[in-house]
Amino acid sequence: MAKRPTPPPADAAPRPPRKSGRPTSAKPPRPRAAKAAPPPEQPEPAAQAAASPADAFAFPGADQREMLETLSMNLAKAAMTAQAAIAEAALSQADRPAALSPDPFNVGPAMNSVMTSLASRPDKLFAAQADLFNRYMDLWASTTRRAAGEETPAAPSKDKRFKDPAWSENPAFDVMRQSYLVTADWMNGLVSSVEDVDPLTKRRAEFFTKLLTDAFSPSNFLASNPAALKALAETNGESLVKGMQNFAADMERGAGKLKISQADYGKFEVGVNVATAPGQVVWRDELFELIQFDPATDKQRATPLLIFPPWINKFYILDLQPGNSMIRWLSGQGFTVFVCSWVNPDVDKAGFGFDDYLEKGVYRAVEKALEQSQAQHINTVGYCIGGTLMGAALAHMAAKGDKRVTANTFFAAQHDFAEAGDLLLFTDEHWLNEIEQQMDAAGGVLPGAAMAETFNALRANDLIWSFFVSNYLMGKDPPAFDLLFWNADQTRMPRKLHMDYLRSMYGQNRLSRGEFTIGGLKVDLSKVTIPLYFQASREDHIAPMNSVYRSARAFSGADVTLTLAGSGHIAGVVNPPSANKYQHWTNPALPATLGEWQAKAVEHPGSWWNHWAEWLHDKSGGWVPARDPKKGPLAPIEPAPGSYVKVKS
Repeated sequence: MAKRPTPPPADAAPRPPRKSGRPTSAKPPRPRAAKAAPPPEQPEPAAQAAASPADAFAFPGADQREMLETLSMNLAKAAMTAQAAIAEAALSQADRPAALSPDPFNVGPAMNSVMTSLASRPDKLFAAQADLFNRYMDLWASTTRRAAGEETPAAPSKDKRFKDPAWSENPAFDVMRQSYLVTADWMNGLVSSVEDVDPLTKRRAEFFTKLLTDAFSPSNFLASNPAALKALAETNGESLVKGMQNFAADMERGAGKLKISQADYGKFEVGVNVATAPGQVVWRDELFELIQFDPATDKQRATPLLIFPPWINKFYILDLQPGNSMIRWLSGQGFTVFVCSWVNPDVDKAGFGFDDYLEKGVYRAVEKALEQSQAQHINTVGYCIGGTLMGAALAHMAAKGDKRVTANTFFAAQHDFAEAGDLLLFTDEHWLNEIEQQMDAAGGVLPGAAMAETFNALRANDLIWSFFVSNYLMGKDPPAFDLLFWNADQTRMPRKLHMDYLRSMYGQNRLSRGEFTIGGLKVDLSKVTIPLYFQASREDHIAPMNSVYRSARAFSGADVTLTLAGSGHIAGVVNPPSANKYQHWTNPALPATLGEWQAKAVEHPGSWWNHWAEWLHDKSGGWVPARDPKKGPLAPIEPAPGSYVKVKS
């Protein structure tokens, strides 16, 4: 910066006038003898700061230059990594057919119905706009008072997306957060306020609007996420480089489609550090492996227990780690535990339907478990969609007079689908035709990733955006989490079975109406008379508690015990007593509505497993010597967890 000329002293001799012509260059000063200077005094910090206002314009030091160079290089490297991944994905997708439909969820007509309704009520639309204006006026007033020191910063948000303190402590990010929440809440509320639209159409519009507002959260963008910006600054851009490397790896793993990693999949191996309960595969056919687990007690209950997990997932959700393994826990309670480990079906099973899964699945597994245990009766468990099949099977057994199953338990299982939650949005005819075409293109099976994407969309903030921010914006490694490893280990589904399930259950609710045909018979749930235990979870987004409650009441001829657990579809079920987590509610009555049941239900701390075990012991006969799976009539084929569970989709 140019220095101002210093005026000469008043008593200085006047300089001769400069000659006309071109200006001359400044001449170098003559060398002078250096004088010994006294050691400089250290100025006070305040004086030092004020001494040279030009310091702000000084060139950065060597360390700062190195940091800036590193940051610039890392930003460039991150950009090139992302560009390369996107380019490679585009090339890998170039030869593939275009999407079957630009609007597979049929959202366009739903949004059009909502907007038409709003347009027909200008008074309502005007009131909504005034409400939004007032909300922003309140926000601006609050922000102004805070800037003037009249208002303290807001408390940290309970919303997990904004848990970093900077979202509330930094005024700029606080305004950004609050303005987003105001707008998102207003948009979702506006769509929900529509009254003269078909309920399912309205719900589809609400679901899509929620997806949209979740996607546009400022936490999902680098420039507006203070935690990501802090990581960027502290690592000189290396966090973003790592994030883009994670992005590229996920694009490669998805073969050109973004497949967000939810766990460190390399940390787990089935049969090595998950699914390790000891036992033997004692039967194998084209549809399932039957696993009998080793006893953990000297004596066992006379009536064995056979578990049918959902074929949409693998059974080891019930055997993740020794500490949370339901299978180990049941063995420790003195039960002989069998599990049906479904095959991961390929195109050769495309024609398999409910009849096959009844005859070749449920009936054959019951037959072989009884043969192996040398028992006359058996108790069963149906989990999720496995419970839907088991409910239909019990009704089929009742119609035939088959009394081999003497008690049954349902985990998060639905039979009445009238209030089946957001999954109903994916079962209109438009979407079902889309699914059929997708399965036809895959040779007659639904790829495992397709259902995973649907389930993730139901909880987008938890299962999509949280990992997007952590993996890509923050550059963190996915967690080594056994449950999320299992969640990503999806299976395929046969075309016939899946379409019948979606149309008959979700689409037409035929099972609860007594209109569903399986095994050549039209089955009636009210004809089931054996004792039933229903478990529902309060926060279940796949099998909502109200839907499970309606299902329990559909078995009107049975003695039904229902327990409501805390948490959701997985953690509500897999909650060992040793964890001391959540709570559960019991009520021996089964009134007309869930609300009435909850009003008189008794809350208990911790897991519901002990309550269920007490019920199950009462239904399992006396004690017999423990059954060794290696010594039964069926020769062991291989150790648990078998081979079918290891087949990847």
